[in-house]
Amino acid sequence: MQDAGLKGLEAVLAIARRGSFRAAALELGMSTTALSHAIGRLEAGLGVRLFNRTTRSVSLSDAGRDFVARIAPALAEIRGAMEGARSQRETPSGLLRINASVQAGREIAPVMLEFLRRYPEMQVDLVTEGRLVDIVAEGFDLGIRPADLVPRDMIALPLGKPQRHAVVAAPAWLAAHPTPLTPVDLSPGDCIRVRLPNGALLRWPFERDGEQVQVEARGRLTLDEAAIARAAVLDGAGIGFFIEQSVAEDIAAGRLIRLLEDWTPPRPGFSLYYPGRRNPSAGFAAFLAMVREKAAQLASHG
Repeated sequence: MQDAGLKGLEAVLAIARRGSFRAAALELGMSTTALSHAIGRLEAGLGVRLFNRTTRSVSLSDAGRDFVARIAPALAEIRGAMEGARSQRETPSGLLRINASVQAGREIAPVMLEFLRRYPEMQVDLVTEGRLVDIVAEGFDLGIRPADLVPRDMIALPLGKPQRHAVVAAPAWLAAHPTPLTPVDLSPGDCIRVRLPNGALLRWPFERDGEQVQVEARGRLTLDEAAIARAAVLDGAGIGFFIEQSVAEDIAAGRLIRLLEDWTPPRPGFSLYYPGRRNPSAGFAAFLAMVREKAAQLASHG
């Protein structure tokens, strides 16, 4: 057990997090064979099997679940101590891992690219996904989501740009159907259904002059990816409900017609969030400073 080391323990957490030896090996920058041997040596030293393996799947054993639950906080403390030591460096360097929704990823991309140009020793790993993850448990430094979805125990930094919804349809579709002037005029059967990351179906929210209305879309098509929904609406599949930025170019070019614009007021924009850190790395602090700088610029132009 003496030779397990931090790398062996990190390997256990990576496999538990990724659910596969191959994905964990890619994350750790080692071969699957080397990773398998490392876990085998650790299990031999412990005298218990940490993972149940088949040709198709990998899962934690009961002993493995208990082991992971106990080492994860300890390793987080060790990583924090090491980051604190590294933060003494004057030049930001190392890896910054960010988890964001697809739209939030697009929003932060210009800042991220400028950050990499300014700090050539930094690396950024941006993971975009619909589900709202526990960024600490999943090994991320930062998360970006709509402000109203940020966990309460996190420190949040507004990115400065408000969001709006946009209800749109293709010109050809509108030529064959009545144009709705209020949410009540929407035919639910013509509305493409939106599945949220938690599996629930979105009830389209509208608001004007304090009046709030929700429409339950009941169209024949249900989607959970904005790019596919956009393509479907462009193809005349019905009326779509989007974050404004996803279809702004189509609206400007006349490929899509915006509906009920006076019923879609601004809503909270994206926020970057992170757990409290007593000793943030130089790279982490530099990225936050750049985000604050960009948010202030947006606010001054607004």
